[in-house]
Amino acid sequence: MRLAIVTAATLLANVAQTSSLIPPVLPLIVRNPYLSTWLQNAREEPWSKWPTFWTGSEVGFSVLASLPDTNEIYPLLGRPQDSLQPESNEYLTTASHSYAIVYPKYKGAKYDASTTNLTYSIGAPEKLAGVKDLDITLSFHSPITPTSTLRQAIPAAYLSIHVQGSFDVSLYVDMNGQWVSGKRDSLIEWDMNEQATAQGLKTWSVKRQVEQIFTETNDQAEWGQLHFTGPADARHECGTSALLRQRFARTGTLQNEVDTKFRAVMDEEPVFAFAKKFTLANATSTSTGSSVDSSVLFTIAHTQDPVTQYASARGLTLMRPLWESWFPTLEKLVQFHYGDFSTSVSLASNYSEQLRIDAYQSGSTNYVDIVALSARQVMGATSFSGTPENPLLFLKEISSNGNCQTVDVIFPAFPFFLYTQPRWLAFLLEPLLEHQLSGQYPNKYSMHDLGTHFPNLTGHADGRDEYMPVEECGDMLIMGLALVNSLTYNNDAEAQSVWSSVGNDAPQRATGTTEKPFALTSIGSHNDIDYIDETWGGGTKGVEQAKAWLEGSYELWKQWTGYLVEDALEPHNQLCTDDFAGWLPLQTNLALKGIIGIKAFSELALLLDRPGDAKHYKNISEVYIKKWEAFGMSRDGSHAKLAYDWYGSWTTLYSLYADAVLCFHPTITNASSLPIASVFPPTSREEQQSLSSHGGRSLITHDFIPHSIYKKQSSWYSAVMQKFGLPLDSRHLYTKSDWEFEAAAVASESTRKEILDRVARWINETSTDRALTDLYDTERDGGFPEAHFFARPVVGGHFAFLTLERACGNGKTTKNAEDVEQSTRLEL
Repeated sequence: MRLAIVTAATLLANVAQTSSLIPPVLPLIVRNPYLSTWLQNAREEPWSKWPTFWTGSEVGFSVLASLPDTNEIYPLLGRPQDSLQPESNEYLTTASHSYAIVYPKYKGAKYDASTTNLTYSIGAPEKLAGVKDLDITLSFHSPITPTSTLRQAIPAAYLSIHVQGSFDVSLYVDMNGQWVSGKRDSLIEWDMNEQATAQGLKTWSVKRQVEQIFTETNDQAEWGQLHFTGPADARHECGTSALLRQRFARTGTLQNEVDTKFRAVMDEEPVFAFAKKFTLANATSTSTGSSVDSSVLFTIAHTQDPVTQYASARGLTLMRPLWESWFPTLEKLVQFHYGDFSTSVSLASNYSEQLRIDAYQSGSTNYVDIVALSARQVMGATSFSGTPENPLLFLKEISSNGNCQTVDVIFPAFPFFLYTQPRWLAFLLEPLLEHQLSGQYPNKYSMHDLGTHFPNLTGHADGRDEYMPVEECGDMLIMGLALVNSLTYNNDAEAQSVWSSVGNDAPQRATGTTEKPFALTSIGSHNDIDYIDETWGGGTKGVEQAKAWLEGSYELWKQWTGYLVEDALEPHNQLCTDDFAGWLPLQTNLALKGIIGIKAFSELALLLDRPGDAKHYKNISEVYIKKWEAFGMSRDGSHAKLAYDWYGSWTTLYSLYADAVLCFHPTITNASSLPIASVFPPTSREEQQSLSSHGGRSLITHDFIPHSIYKKQSSWYSAVMQKFGLPLDSRHLYTKSDWEFEAAAVASESTRKEILDRVARWINETSTDRALTDLYDTERDGGFPEAHFFARPVVGGHFAFLTLERACGNGKTTKNAEDVEQSTRLEL
């Protein structure tokens, strides 16, 4: 895959071709748990409500447009018009109200994995009758850059505003103190920095006067700085929100002044604004009606140092942001990020376009939209930290309880990481491994999380974290083997991720180095683009990296497996990842996950040349799976029960996905280049081709779980399907979308399509009013059940189709964009 830089016009055109589903909420600026701003009314005009933090709390973020020589002001984003109406504003008198509030024509939103575009048109002034409308696009970029971890680690995003027309227009953008505190009465301070560089940038910096490190108010950080940057030729001003917006409405500009009266967030609400005039009219354009294109770029960053506190092997440690290893000052970070716009957004466009192609081939245009909506939401729960020698990725369990590094939240998200960039999955697992290897967790099973509430990853020295022992052990072992498999491929076509084989071919690290196997010390240039990661695994290097990673933690993996041997076959009363459903003994799906975990460890042992362990645990898993089938299937053999002793019940058996993605089911994975329906008619195992070898391990040629169970579950799902999808189990009509996609990935083509189409219908019709929930009712209005989950990273499970199709050395040969575009036109 070749990386290349594309123009802003091309990027807009690419996004304009995408997205047909209309969710209730769309991502605007989404980078981490504290820089996460959303358009809360995506089915209405963007000026009908204020943008919100992921919790639903409003934040000040507004955009206005005005036409010179007219008295018309056009709201584009937020509700700045509330400041412009005399009846609702103490600062405005009828005498000074010398303008009219006019609403543009809203042409709708389009999105891909990294970008959301809001497009408007404004009619020409009366004196220019006959001239075409002016088009304005607000383009919000939160780039996902799988080939450049450094860029992904920068807690900043872009707002580029594009205008096209033949008459002049002025634009205004402001932000308020709600970006740095969840308290309306927090005292804040600010500064304007005009940088004397070639770029000539202007940056507003805003923070609390007294920062409260590692403290939140309603999930918003009470420490950190906002950096709002624009070009030198933009006008700037800060002051009371109503006064600035009124001045712009009257004059179309700002005064380049800074209010020096520091005060509370909503005390005469101080806002930080830029205004930019676009001179589009000239003799040619006015007389011929031809359009002129122009744009302006703003960047929005929220920086914190430290980002978390973490109970590492050396004790409780204040963790620096990862970007700080390359940019020692905030000014250098802001300058680099602003100047890197074309490169960063081009790398993200490369990802979005490949995702679009793969998702269309794998599902439909609906699936393209679903994974595009999910991508930023996954990364929006993470924060990069550590050093190039030991990079870490911290994760917040958003909305459900705020836990840190929750194993059973990383687990449903892991299909996204395997498809996008497996090294980020390694960075997520590393804090859990380091902490438990240091002896700070007393139980013999895997911990549930690294801390009760983000950003305090202080561990559970008392061992009293949420009780999911089989769940967490199974999750860790499955993800561990999946990560090893992503490293051990023979050629580019076999890579688990398309982007694994892109980057520097750094030399293999010397034996005895203190660097972690997945260090970022070899970041360099590729195709003349700086700060590109080295390739991920592959060949001898990948096998050695996998061994180095496992060697130091082997006894921990073995300890967890030992626990599963004791409890996985007949799990005692405990929670599983679906903890909202309550405690339950003998859970069929949970038992299956644990047994697959035992099988996964046998493969890890084989890689490390422990044949005794490999044989021992493989034999146990094979004995257990036969017993599990007898315990877990219904008496008539048509479906899996929710629990062994719950007759008349049924469950979504989503743990089958782990069996397939770990290459334990060659009936599916050896045929992944074919439509999945082709593996559901009865076939002889002897006719199946064997898998390619992973790091010298034995080829897997026989299904671990009988294929008949896959077929029975697929048929059962069709029988119990509801209006908006497949319920989780027989207890309720609610579902989990991540598990729906994992179940669909290993179902027949017809069942898969049915689940996909019903989830797509739910996105268009749901009454939920937050970023995508993974837990919703499959009937009525598709709303929240009793628990309200939203904006959670578990939607990474929506990538299950894509990850499975590239698993086990079966990387699909992708069509080019033109082929997919033609297919899309035919479908429409």
